[in-house]
This record gives sequence, C-alpha cells and structure tokens, in this order.
Amino acid sequence: MAAVTSSFSLSTLSQCSQRKNLSLSSSTRFLGTNSDSFRLGPNFSLLYVAVRASDSASRVIVRCSSSLSDIPTVSETKLGFLKAYKRPIPSIYNSVLQELIVQHHLMRYKRSYQYDPVFALGFVTVYDQLMEGYPSDEDRDAIFQAYINALKEDPERYRADAQKLEEWARAQNSTSLIEFSSREGEVEGILKDIAERAGAKGNFSYSRFFAIGLFRLLELANAMEPTILEKLCAALNVNKRSVDRDLDVYRNLLSKLVQAKELLREYVDREKKKREERSEPQKANEAITKCLGQQQISTYKPFCENFRQKMTENVYMWRNLYDLVFISPT
Repeated sequence: MAAVTSSFSLSTLSQCSQRKNLSLSSSTRFLGTNSDSFRLGPNFSLLYVAVRASDSASRVIVRCSSSLSDIPTVSETKLGFLKAYKRPIPSIYNSVLQELIVQHHLMRYKRSYQYDPVFALGFVTVYDQLMEGYPSDEDRDAIFQAYINALKEDPERYRADAQKLEEWARAQNSTSLIEFSSREGEVEGILKDIAERAGAKGNFSYSRFFAIGLFRLLELANAMEPTILEKLCAALNVNKRSVDRDLDVYRNLLSKLVQAKELLREYVDREKKKREERSEPQKANEAITKCLGQQQISTYKPFCENFRQKMTENVYMWRNLYDLVFISPT
C-alpha cells in the first residue's frame, strides 16, 4: 500500500478519539485492495481504514483531522449576542428571542445548510412581527444586528434580500408566482437555484423560516389560495406537508404573541393609571400646603411687625430705667 502521511496505527486510535471536537476526514482515501469505511460516532465523520497484510502482522492505519472545531456551541452563540447587545430587553421579547436564536443556531450549523433569500425573508418576517411595538426603533435595529452577527452572518444581507423578494412579490399574481421557472430575472434565478438544490436532495436544508418566507411571498402577491401554495411547493421541489405543518405552528405562535402583547399593553396602561391616581392626592396636598403657607405668612406678618415694635419700646424703657438707677447722679 502507498505511504500515507500523518497516519498512525490502531493503538493510537483511543488517544485520538479522546480529543474534543475531533472528526475523521472523509476526504482522504487510502490506496489498497482491502480498504473499508465505517462511522465511529456522532462526533466523527467517515473513517477510512486500510489493512496491510504481511508475514508479521496486520496493521490498521487511519487518518484523523479536525473539521468541526470551528463550529460554535449554542451557548457561545447566545453569549455572542449578549456581548453585542448589552442593554436589558423586556422579558416578553427576550424569552422569545432566546428560544429563536437556539432554533436559528441549529439551522445555521446544520451540515446541509446554505443561505438563501427565502430563508432570510422568513426570518425577517418573524423578527419584525415579534418586535412590533418595541419601545425603541433604534434598539430594535441594534438587536437585529447583534442577533445575526452572533450567528456569523451578515444582517445587511438579510435585510436587503428580504426587501428584494418583498418588492418582487408585490408585482406578482397567482399565475406569475408559480411560473417563475419560465421567466428570467434576479429573483426568478434565486427560486430556480432553490428548486434545483431541493430536487437534488443535496445542499438544501428545509426549515421553518423557509416555509414562512414562502407564506410571505404568497401574502404579498395576494395569492392565498391553498392550491397556489401546493403548486409553488411543487415548483420548488419542497414537501408541502412540511410547509403546512410549520405554517400552522407559525400562525399559532402569532396568535399567542398578539395575546401576550395585548396583556402587556393592558398592564402598562393599568400601571400608568395607578401612578396618576397616586400622584393626584400628592399634588392636592402640595397645593393645600402651599396655600396654607401663604395664608400663615399673611396672618403672622402684622403680628411680627407689632411684636418688633413692642420689643423696641421695651428696649428703650429698660435702657431709660437702667440710666435712671445706675447712671443718674444721686
């Protein structure tokens, strides 16, 4: 068998397998007639083994290489988001955002994942509906930037592609939407590429965000008939049953989100009313105190003036008496 660099015997395999985030490269093939491959475990890719028989002993040679060490964990992605946006987020938004970033992380680092604008449109749609009514538009945009950057993707690309697809969908109708494959154009090219990848079952990764992106295209094109969705899924080589399931979940979440925001709005209004009710007696007391203070000043001012005059007369009287008794000659 031809010599292979960076190879080692079976006796060192146990040491290699103890390393964290270590995978065995599937790109290296050994030359020999007795080559075989097997999967060692969830943290390893394909392991190619070559056996060389000789008069002494058989020797097993494998090659290990790290290919997953650069993939961050979910906790690292969440930590990156928290470091990028350090201001507090209201709990009604934060709890959903934290769950969303976990799901997005799992989609983002799936082996078959490849970014596409329909996926971006789906996420932007979910994010904008989630953050609708957020106290500050500036903070809402900053949270979006921190979120996408934590996933090591480009937030500007997400926004630009989502806007591009929205503008295209507004100009479509039920017929033109599903006949994209027969026309030329930038968005048509994007959809053709998705259909090709999905049909090849290769580097296309279906996700809930993708389903929501499709739903958004139908919504903007005013083509909400179930048959149109079925035809669009067929044109894109996407399983309609999965799309229907994820859209049902999405509609349910939207309903719960609307209810939660309504409860929050009622709570804020109730607390504001309570503060106003508490402040009204305080303002009344301040007004009464101020009024009484002015009245007391107007009442006691003549008294104080009379008292000062009397004291002045008494001083003169006592001085005259002192002069009479102690200073006048006998």
